[in-house]
Amino acid sequence: MTVAKNIAEKYQRPPNKDAALILDDGSVFWGTGAGEKKSITGELCFNTSLTGYQEVLTDPSYAGQIITFTFPHIGNVGTNEDDNESLKTGALGCILSADITEPSNWRSGLALKQWLKKNNLVAVTGIDTRQVTKRIRKRGYATATILYGKIDIEAGLREISQFSGLEGLDLAKEVTCKEPYDWTQGVWSGNERYSNPQEQRYFVIALDFGIKRNIARSLASAGCRLKIMPATTSAKEIMALNPDGIFLSNGPGDPEATGKYAVPMIQMLMQEDIPIFGICLGHQMLALALGAKTKKMHHGHRGSNHPVKNLENSKIEITSQNHGFVVERNSLPPGVIETHKSLFDDTVEGIRVEGKKIFSVQYHPEASPGPQDSQYLFTKFIEDMKKNAKTK
Repeated sequence: MTVAKNIAEKYQRPPNKDAALILDDGSVFWGTGAGEKKSITGELCFNTSLTGYQEVLTDPSYAGQIITFTFPHIGNVGTNEDDNESLKTGALGCILSADITEPSNWRSGLALKQWLKKNNLVAVTGIDTRQVTKRIRKRGYATATILYGKIDIEAGLREISQFSGLEGLDLAKEVTCKEPYDWTQGVWSGNERYSNPQEQRYFVIALDFGIKRNIARSLASAGCRLKIMPATTSAKEIMALNPDGIFLSNGPGDPEATGKYAVPMIQMLMQEDIPIFGICLGHQMLALALGAKTKKMHHGHRGSNHPVKNLENSKIEITSQNHGFVVERNSLPPGVIETHKSLFDDTVEGIRVEGKKIFSVQYHPEASPGPQDSQYLFTKFIEDMKKNAKTK
């Protein structure tokens, strides 16, 4: 019997199924396709958020990944132009439990099925997402292939075997802006849509490693006049603009892969007397610049209900998270203080530099989606710049 015939018999397609999810252990989940008919391969992860699927799918930090949504009702509020977190999608595709329903929400401009196709994304519905999630939690990240349209299991298995994974991969360069641009839009203000902050006293350079729009909005509403600049911008170019503060954004990929450009740039900026604030990938790169180490996590943190303890005041914050790498606690050098830790797995969630106005967090204080317990961090950044201005 030929190999092709063996595969065909082992992975026989059930009736009325036109899409498949293949995992690197050889398991195949059959479902119904949605969005663009194509095949894609990437790292399979899961997100536990109950809301915000559009924001999640357009978060650049998901570059190279396929998202399994654990919440079953994805698509029920449709999509709109306002909730995108970037100009283009971040994720490769998604895995859903229930079929995508017609939207029921006054803000919806386009149903999720049509939005997926418009944005060249593929999805598989009707999948046992609980089983997929349990597999990831038990064994760690999986490499996976989605097949929709042309179903070729053998080709999908080959794609999986050739996928190198995200470890060692520099994706920040792929998602960063090509040219600097100014940002003034503030946070959502209800019927007035996004606000236009009137008082932006501090000039901040935001390094774009995959920045989310709501981070930029939160900074603007806190009082920052933002210029967003490419990931490869030099420290000399940044300081020539005489900023009041530096922001290091979130982003995808392995932080160590930015070691030839971003980490040295951050090290040079730390020599200046200027406040620095980092989020997610920015937090990891700051830690590397300080001499600490990062590592790939077993399955990462992705969701909007993650409890974090502030070690400096013992308060608990419920946070939004999206990361697959983490700073190693035992590698933190003298003078770098751990400020926050995860109450899920005790990993490092925040650091600061003793005697300097430099700090970062692993989670997303801007929420989008998620709780707003950590918005005070943007105020802290403003206060650091205010204090710094008084000493000059």
